Amino acid sequence: MRMFFAAVAALAIAAPACAGEIENVRSFDIAVSGSIRQHCALGNVPNMDFGNLERRGLGIDREVAFDCNMPFTMTIKGAKGALTHTTMPNGQGPYGGQLPYSIGVKMPVRHPATQIVSKTFNSRQLIAGGVISSNGGIATDGMQLAIELGSPSGEAGLLAGEYSETITITVSPI
Repeated sequence: MRMFFAAVAALAIAAPACAGEIENVRSFDIAVSGSIRQHCALGNVPNMDFGNLERRGLGIDREVAFDCNMPFTMTIKGAKGALTHTTMPNGQGPYGGQLPYSIGVKMPVRHPATQIVSKTFNSRQLIAGGVISSNGGIATDGMQLAIELGSPSGEAGLLAGEYSETITITVSPI
């Protein structure tokens, strides 16, 4: 009998210290959280040299690495709105100083299924900035840029010399 009392006394003393915290609970919630930083990155696009601009139907297509882990908008701006003669942008006499172009953007976006988003802008639209949206999707598979040259602005063609334009592409997460 002594052994029985000793066992009962030991059980009474060995009760858990936090027994007051345990109630008749059958479930509880645990808050779990974390984050992923937003990431949008464009690969390098080499300069595009069309060479002799007297040839008709000139165009260049480029695959560009592009990855954005959240929905975004892309703004494309042209500095001059045309390939422009470096010293005489308005041309001279019957020779023009500007060569319009168009730029097309085509990219797969996921929502989670893949869809193709594409848009084409003429060079005059790019002065204000052309905008293309991922429509709520993300991009992981790059994009394609296509630039096609238009017809010269002058009645006799283009003035001899060098022509240039700067196109800026900016990606902004939404």
